[in-house]
Amino acid sequence: MPKPGAPSPHGNRLQLLQGSAAYFPALVDAMDRAREEIRLETYIFDVTGSGAQVAEAMERAARRGVATYLVVDGVGTPTLPAPWPGRFAAAGVQWHVFAPLGTLGLLIPSRWRRLHRKLCVVDGALAFCGGINILDDLYDPNHGVLTAPRLDFALSTSGDLVRDVRDAMVQLWWRMRAVDDVRERRLTDALAALREAGPPRAVGDRGSGGANGSRSYATAAAQAVLLLRDNVRHRARIEKAYRRAIGAAREEILIANAYFLPGRKLRQALVHAARRGVKVQLLLQGRYEYFFQYHATRPVYGALLRAGVEIFEYSASFLHAKVAVIDGRWATVGSSNLDPLSLLLAREANVMVQNREFAQDLRAKLLHAIHDQSVAVEASLYAARPWRQRLRDRIAFALVRAALFLSGYRY
Repeated sequence: MPKPGAPSPHGNRLQLLQGSAAYFPALVDAMDRAREEIRLETYIFDVTGSGAQVAEAMERAARRGVATYLVVDGVGTPTLPAPWPGRFAAAGVQWHVFAPLGTLGLLIPSRWRRLHRKLCVVDGALAFCGGINILDDLYDPNHGVLTAPRLDFALSTSGDLVRDVRDAMVQLWWRMRAVDDVRERRLTDALAALREAGPPRAVGDRGSGGANGSRSYATAAAQAVLLLRDNVRHRARIEKAYRRAIGAAREEILIANAYFLPGRKLRQALVHAARRGVKVQLLLQGRYEYFFQYHATRPVYGALLRAGVEIFEYSASFLHAKVAVIDGRWATVGSSNLDPLSLLLAREANVMVQNREFAQDLRAKLLHAIHDQSVAVEASLYAARPWRQRLRDRIAFALVRAALFLSGYRY
């Protein structure tokens, strides 16, 4: 198991993990120690390079009798690559594709609601949450071998928080089983699966909760809470947590986000923070990955730069992180980008942490990336960018807003 990063009198421990180079060995070690159960959810499950180590660990666990469950997304991973479906079946790994696209694919707006969270629970005792897919840091499915690892983070945690992670994963698994049973007209099985899933509830309903039904857990003089985003009861929980933390900031806000297109309220929160004297630094994607990801983001730079927000574009490799540190005490690590897909449509999971030691560890890594691996966006150069680029930016931004309108959202 990973060595603890922040012990608590109640048994909760947190450890920050940077990149697949740290995350995969921690996963594999935990899986190799598993005796009862492994549950893993990921958007992308890619066995190229070091990703195969995770698949092999799940296979080993299943062969020795550990109940092993895998859920992947129908866009991120439409199917497992050969020969893994056969290997998993022979070993006893149970795996499921969340919301397969079908014939019309993403032409149907309801299919934009994806499973984007990255969670793992081992034996109900150790959980992982973050932004890291099962995808080697030095490989990209669209760009091939990378010259430097992508920047991303996850965390491991033990203690009471693990129960909320496992509950969320078990509930999703049984709901997917119920949907499959309904499609196959196995109504008795579907009802049984729904009973196993239980009613929708706020995380932490087992005991007294915090705001919005959140249950908090003490770490060393700190709190940690799992926040989920779905399309039922938790539609805006992650965004609201960001806005509350930004609104309470007094000294510094550091945000690293791969796909950054926040809505009006979140943009205003950042502007207001900068205007009241808080140092606001954003670390955003600098490399061209997708048309919408690159161009739709840039129209929001202007108001932020005018307010004094500092923007840096990560240039060493691809940025995939979804993390933040505020006032050196509050931190979040998870799967949620600050864009419409994450904040309005996808299933996401973040852990919010109140712990100076953990926050300072993440802060140091972000400042290193800002100072040594990024390029500052100058307001004068942004204003003077070529008209063709400004046109592409506006077209991408307008198309994103139109797509949201078609899906029933205003942003």
